[in-house]
Amino acid sequence: MTVLVPEQIPHLGDSLLQQLSQVARRWAPLEELQDTAIAEVQLVRADAPTSFHCAVYEPCLCFVIQGSKTVLLGDKEIVYTGPSYMGSAVHLPMVGRIDHATPETPYLAVKVSVEPQEVAGLILEVGDKAPHAGGNAICPEMDCGLKSAPMDARMQGALYRLLSLLDSPEDIKVLSPLARRELIYRALMGGMGPHMRRFTASDSQANRIARVIYALKEHYAQPLKISELAATANMSESTLYHSFRQVTRMSPLQYQKKLRLLEARRLMLAEGLEAATASYRVGYESPSHFSREYSRMFGAPPRADVSQLKGIAMASATA
Repeated sequence: MTVLVPEQIPHLGDSLLQQLSQVARRWAPLEELQDTAIAEVQLVRADAPTSFHCAVYEPCLCFVIQGSKTVLLGDKEIVYTGPSYMGSAVHLPMVGRIDHATPETPYLAVKVSVEPQEVAGLILEVGDKAPHAGGNAICPEMDCGLKSAPMDARMQGALYRLLSLLDSPEDIKVLSPLARRELIYRALMGGMGPHMRRFTASDSQANRIARVIYALKEHYAQPLKISELAATANMSESTLYHSFRQVTRMSPLQYQKKLRLLEARRLMLAEGLEAATASYRVGYESPSHFSREYSRMFGAPPRADVSQLKGIAMASATA
């Protein structure tokens, strides 16, 4: 297990952290993932610890203001605590659990979506000023798709400037792109810089695996053909397997399976599909095989799991 402990934040950072907590609590009154008036920004709040929850993390920066969370990425267990932030360079199926949260001191986090083109553009502007070297605390042996770093006072200030725009909706259209750009710049110039460079450089091994991940995400319902994925990455099949596992902590087949099961769950919840219909939609040929793998991943058969999730949603809506 990797435990990430933030560096000591100066007094100015402590003041900013209090302001960040206040604005996040104001705009995240509910215990759930909440959209905001800034399209690329979502807020997360929890007043109590949670059980593990499966989701696909898109390329983003996730800022933990207070509280702590455990994330399982394949065979890796990562614990990160506020004030810190995490960067996901590619779409990663992960399991997360909030560990420390109370009504008085809730878990507060901010998710900011990031497009690879934005990072690439900033790297071109910054040039060699951005750091090139540095280990990855989570996966030091290679380019793992997940990276975490302490949220220092400058990053806290950039995040506060972005969130405070929620109090001035008339400024969002003009100023939110600038505030997001500053946030990405701070990540690029800080501990996240080498990680962001590796996954953006067109000739890097990490970027080639990112292209494979994109192809898998777009065509998850189709039969998996390792030879085609290897051609996409311009790698041998054995190198693809090894590199893919280092980035995602799972094999291409395991990655596809998680994508399929998560999408099937969404289809049953959001569109009301029956389990068999959802299984065919996401690429399974056998509903019974689908049900077995679904139960293994989510801890219950499809019908029971969806019924429980709907019950939780109804209870939250009437609370």
